Amino acid sequence: MVTVNDTTLRDGEQTAGVAFTADEKIAIARALSEAGVPEIEIGIPVMGEEEIEVIRAITAQGLRARTMVWGRMCERDLAAAARCNANSVNLSVPVSDIQLECKVRRSRDWVLKQIRDYVRRAVDLGFEVCVGGEDASRADVGFLYQVLDAAQESGASRFRFADTLGVLDPFETAQRIRQLRALTDMELEIHAHNDLGLATANTLAAIRAGATHANTTVNGLGERAGNAPLEEVVMGLRHLYGIETPIDTHHFPTISRMVELASGRAVAANKCIVGEAAFTHEAGIHVDGLSKDPWNYQGFDPAEVGREHRTLLGKHSGSRGVIDAYANLGLTLSALEAEVLLARIRVHAIETKRPPTAAELKRFYLEGAPAASLAS
Repeated sequence: MVTVNDTTLRDGEQTAGVAFTADEKIAIARALSEAGVPEIEIGIPVMGEEEIEVIRAITAQGLRARTMVWGRMCERDLAAAARCNANSVNLSVPVSDIQLECKVRRSRDWVLKQIRDYVRRAVDLGFEVCVGGEDASRADVGFLYQVLDAAQESGASRFRFADTLGVLDPFETAQRIRQLRALTDMELEIHAHNDLGLATANTLAAIRAGATHANTTVNGLGERAGNAPLEEVVMGLRHLYGIETPIDTHHFPTISRMVELASGRAVAANKCIVGEAAFTHEAGIHVDGLSKDPWNYQGFDPAEVGREHRTLLGKHSGSRGVIDAYANLGLTLSALEAEVLLARIRVHAIETKRPPTAAELKRFYLEGAPAASLAS
């Protein structure tokens, strides 16, 4: 069983320029919970009173999903988190030497002391505790072993392995997680960033290597190039590894659109699973194959994610697509008529960079059908 922890409302909102309203955060939290996402990271309490109020409003919703808040491993952040009624807290601390030396100017011993002090205190406050290893992908493996030992001894139930800069590939990710899994029986969570376009691949590799939890965001929102997209991770687990989550994938289009509008970040048309063109076909060979059997050109049924195949007419269309399109308009074409109209459609596609509308198709028919009749 893999637990998805969706962090759209925390790391997703950290996308540069993105800011959700209180109502948007509550609506997204409810939508994720209703879709069956088991755990959601809902905010950063230390940001201030307004953030705490929104977090408390979310935790008061009676969601099925468990809630997590995020903070640094320090007094101020833990005190703020304690006011939020969340089930768990992620206490983050840098674990790579470069961040320790160049960002916080602290030692490895300081990290271990912070973990021992603040994890115990968070547990005493009633939290389930995840220790977030910031920049874990660039940390010394031997030191990570010490971090996990200190975390587990202090009462943490989970360690978040953060590839903060998205510098790993799936092979290295799997090796790192495998090494940690051999050391501990703690829950291991993968938090992958997409700087090299590998966040989903790295997340799936981590799960195969023994990670129990996966951080995701809707549409792949997140710092810089974003995080592993919820929809990609869930569908990848299902279709590549036969691993099911409790998430109802039919909700993906609705949630994607909700987050797209709230974030102001448009989803690319060719974005897999939730993009407008994800199941759209133009090429003649594909359209013909789909008409004979959808499995000729589908890796999974789009109905699983509340979608369906769509065909468009354009430069690469074939006669079969033209005949089908006109049949939908109530017009039956001969083979010759289809060829004449296909030529006209290709010119249109090149000139306008878009498929023809129904009105344009009817006009092409009126212009082209007489010529076709004369030719026959």
